[in-house]
Amino acid sequence: MEHIVFLTGRLAQASLERVLASIADAPFTWEVREIGLQVAALMTADMVQRRVKAPVLSPAVGDVSSDVAGGLPADATPRRADRLILPGRCRGDVDALAQHYGIPVVRGPDELKDLPRYFQRAARPVDLSEYEIAIFAEIVDAPRLTVEQIVARADALAADGANVIDLGCLPATPFEHLEDSVRACKARGLSVSVDSVDTDELLRGGRAGADYVLSLTIDTLWVAHEVAATPILIPREPADEASLYAAIEALDREGRPFLADAILDPIPFGLTNSIVRYHRLRERCPTVAIMMGVGNVTELTEADTSGINALLFGIAAELQVAAVLTTQVSRHACRAVREADVARRVMHAAARSASLPKGMTDALMTVHAKHPFPDTPAEIEAVAAQVRDPNFRVQVSEAGLHVYNRDGHRLGQSAFELWPQLKLEGDASHAFYMGVELAHAQIALQLGKRYVQDQPLDWGVAVPTAEQDRTAWCAPGSTRDASNRRLERTPERTPERTPQRTPERTPERAPALKPVESDKP
Repeated sequence: MEHIVFLTGRLAQASLERVLASIADAPFTWEVREIGLQVAALMTADMVQRRVKAPVLSPAVGDVSSDVAGGLPADATPRRADRLILPGRCRGDVDALAQHYGIPVVRGPDELKDLPRYFQRAARPVDLSEYEIAIFAEIVDAPRLTVEQIVARADALAADGANVIDLGCLPATPFEHLEDSVRACKARGLSVSVDSVDTDELLRGGRAGADYVLSLTIDTLWVAHEVAATPILIPREPADEASLYAAIEALDREGRPFLADAILDPIPFGLTNSIVRYHRLRERCPTVAIMMGVGNVTELTEADTSGINALLFGIAAELQVAAVLTTQVSRHACRAVREADVARRVMHAAARSASLPKGMTDALMTVHAKHPFPDTPAEIEAVAAQVRDPNFRVQVSEAGLHVYNRDGHRLGQSAFELWPQLKLEGDASHAFYMGVELAHAQIALQLGKRYVQDQPLDWGVAVPTAEQDRTAWCAPGSTRDASNRRLERTPERTPERTPQRTPERTPERAPALKPVESDKP
């Protein structure tokens, strides 16, 4: 059985031991080793190499030199670790540590309470790199844009996950630069479709090199014979399924590739009936490539589109839809393509593994978190009782907002409620910092989101954030007024992160920085 050594700090040690002991039938034995610092988030790779001897050996239980918390049998002899797990926010070169110790060295989750899910996901890894549904992203007002503007928007849509850029034409609006727009997008390596009710525009787009034309009915099917572009077929009217099947059969006889769209109607004007039409289309034509346009639902329903896209792409996955046409017109649907890209990957993985679309990614949970409050009020109270410095820690539990330092533990429901208790009237920079943090914490409490001090709230795919480079230092520095604070050795403040506060943190809950603690235990 694998033996894992978990490195941590004094404040987090007891909580980490409880979490590991709670993992039923863990496929590993473990040791929790506190390496002589208070806050686990301040751990660095250099500190680990100085304080943890190689090879990494776990002493037998009962050895007075051991910090073993459990996991090894009582009669165990010292054994070499098979893996070393560091706090999630540990900074520095982890690969260099692996070379030094000769065993895998990895960062755990940012929150130690997430360790059970961390190991569960490691046991059942999910590959979200694959998908089957192509995304057509429509530029609905293309005739009103310049070629340069069209190309810029096309590049942005492609970066968000679009496979095909759909140039939407407008009724009674000249599109004199249609051909130039098609060619400009193609020159960027993009696939292009032309979307119009005007057959002349479809012909022009197809002859300019468009990959797809949409949409054709049985009455305009002749356009497909004039251009090489792949046609998208639709019924004369949404309920006229017979005309769609007639067009499908005509191109099938010719051996011509196409996509068929049964038209998704908005709520409450036939959404359910239209889903049934798609189901009938799949049953009647099991091998036909289907397109589903989702804009009638995402754009015309005033609700968060991340959930709507998740549901629609789940339906699309069950129907084995080949392509989805989406739009980003209404401001509430401004992330539709990004959401579609995540949704198609999740639903593909769920369908392929015959499992529920759970535990794969949190990207579509933009408003609420599944596990928003990892620490109970009692656990926070226990940690607060150990703090001996004046620096404020902020945490959120179901009970409210917790702010604590050596002077006491405060609990409230809002930033305004807690502000008078902080006594920061004479420290403007610290007051500003605490105002920002408490505002974040209050939002997290009200919405049920995960809050981590000094970190932005996670809004999933709605607000993409750059992945942190944890091989580099992240030193916030002090925000306490120099006349009011004790002498402390703190790293210099980074300009892009000001104002901040002194680098003491709640266990496992803060960005790691170059430690101010000495190497002495």
